[in-house]
Amino acid sequence: MSNEAAIPRTVPDRRLHWSRKAVQWGTMAIAVLIPLSGLFRIDPVEGAFIILDRQIWFSDFFIVVGFWMALSCGLVLTYSALGNAFCGWSCPQNTLSEWANRMTHKWLGKHAEVSLEGERMKVSRGKKKWLNWAVFLGLLVGMSMLLALVPMLYFLEPSTIGAFVTLQPDDRLPASMYWIYSMFTLIILLDIGLIRHFWCRFMCIYGVWQHSFKTRETLHIAHDKSHADECARCNFCVSSCITRIDPRQTETYDHCVNCGECIVACNQVRAARNGGKSLLRFELGERAGQYVDNMKSIGPLLNRFKAAIPLALLGLAMFVWGLWQYQPYHMTAYRADTMQGDQILDYRVMVSNKRYQPAELKVSVLGLPENSYQLSRSRVVFESAGKQEVNIRLVDLPKGLYSMTIVVTSTDGWQERFLLRHFAGA
Repeated sequence: MSNEAAIPRTVPDRRLHWSRKAVQWGTMAIAVLIPLSGLFRIDPVEGAFIILDRQIWFSDFFIVVGFWMALSCGLVLTYSALGNAFCGWSCPQNTLSEWANRMTHKWLGKHAEVSLEGERMKVSRGKKKWLNWAVFLGLLVGMSMLLALVPMLYFLEPSTIGAFVTLQPDDRLPASMYWIYSMFTLIILLDIGLIRHFWCRFMCIYGVWQHSFKTRETLHIAHDKSHADECARCNFCVSSCITRIDPRQTETYDHCVNCGECIVACNQVRAARNGGKSLLRFELGERAGQYVDNMKSIGPLLNRFKAAIPLALLGLAMFVWGLWQYQPYHMTAYRADTMQGDQILDYRVMVSNKRYQPAELKVSVLGLPENSYQLSRSRVVFESAGKQEVNIRLVDLPKGLYSMTIVVTSTDGWQERFLLRHFAGA
């Protein structure tokens, strides 16, 4: 028996890979759950954003300004610290492109690659069957049809989407919705069928936007160059890179999306060869060019956060305060266009329910004799969010200047007053 020590064999650690997959598909699930839960949606009829079943108007200052302040500062902090990690870990385009690549390799062969550069797809000899092509194309079409429903969730209520899918009549469905859905399906099919990572590498403006916030301290791939002889004979990390770059030579401005697949690939190779660990790793701070036991100091990076963090917290506080002080109803009054000779005798009250739930409001007029005005109705009933008008006609008012207060009161205690002045001529 040889006295030579046996080379240790270890199971490669793929937790990073599966963690990324969980985040990717978790992001896709969140994109669906956001409109389904009512957290955020858009009402095209009312022309309003909806947060937690509440219409958000520009008059909701703290909610609007706080949201955008917190979001913009949060994105700046994320890009400065993590670089293009959103692309590698959360971007739906990348998630679907990777899924389409896996389906291509599974049904057409591991060397079958979709290329927009004119290269012919190399389908494996054993998979050149009509059944393989049928299943592969069916998966792409099915996924495209499913994903085309997601944008519709942000504009239509789930019950309306259910009627659309089951081909049931629904007055809330626009007549052109089936054409719109078909166009969404076609666009997604072209994307996952042909474009895929070509978009990420050459066409994505969002990726360029993230680049503008990167520094030398931003999260990046670090390469341990002390084993250069091993790397000279191996390019597995390059072939595993989804953006087709050399992760051993990442610079501040490159196409690296910090997905970590190169780290997993290197770990697989070294675990099989000598039981070692990956020569690639994530690193924050100034680029060291070699393995270090402790994370590099991120002091210079944190200096950039001195202004962004307080602004982000301020925006978040404003957003929460705005939701806490949210006014569920709105009322305004104005003179009607109807003229009686040279006098205006009609006024209109516009009452709005900003929540997507039933409501009842009472309209009354103070400051005028009861027999000097006529209300078209004193109760306004809403089944959901919307606007309704109440007309007020003034009658038999002696000449003079009058002040009247229009009061709108809801059954849940909300009240708003609007003061008007009317001059009654001879």
